[in-house]
Formats: sequence, structure tokens, C-alpha cells
Amino acid sequence: MTTESAHYQQLPSFDELVLLAKDNPEAFDELKANMCNACIESASPDMQPRLRAQQSHIDLVISQSKNPIHANVLLRKELLCQFQKFREALCGEYEEVKEAEVVQFRPKNEEWR
Repeated sequence: MTTESAHYQQLPSFDELVLLAKDNPEAFDELKANMCNACIESASPDMQPRLRAQQSHIDLVISQSKNPIHANVLLRKELLCQFQKFREALCGEYEEVKEAEVVQFRPKNEEWR
């Protein structure tokens, strides 16, 4: 077995996934989480924290959706934002803020003047 094939995962058929999601949503979520974790663990150690953060963000977006179609719309929006940032970085249009103004908040017990 080559290194490349060692990280290949076989998904169940689409019909099997639909039935699993319908009949046993917990098992479907567990399968998804296990496959995502296996994919992340196959990445380089340097990339794993970023991939875990991205997966956490995706899970958060999905958890805030009203239904599967809404989840797809929200995830598409996220993806388009990432593509825009990537395009700007490639074209040299993206400028990272190096300095920012620090705003001091007043203590809780101090009144507005």
C-alpha cells in the first residue's frame, strides 16, 4: 500500500448516506466526524491545527442553519468569501493590517462623561 492510497477513504454510496442521515442522524454525524478527522490526521502536522479550526467553523455554520438547504447556502457564502480573500492575496490586493488603534474601555464603575 502506498502512502497516497493509505489516506484514501471510501464513502458509502449516496443512497446509503441518504438512508443513514434519515434513519440514524447520530450515526451519520459520527461517520462524517470520523471521516473528517481521518482526513485532517492525514495532513501534515503543521496544517492540522488550521484544518481543525476550519472544520470547527464549518460545524458551527451548519449548526446555525435552519435546514440542509440553508446550510448549503451559508457554506457557499463562506466559500465565496474565502475565494475572494485568496484572489486578493494572489493579485496583491490584500493588505494585512499591521497596526491597529487600541481603544481603552472605561472601568465598569466609571460613568460616561
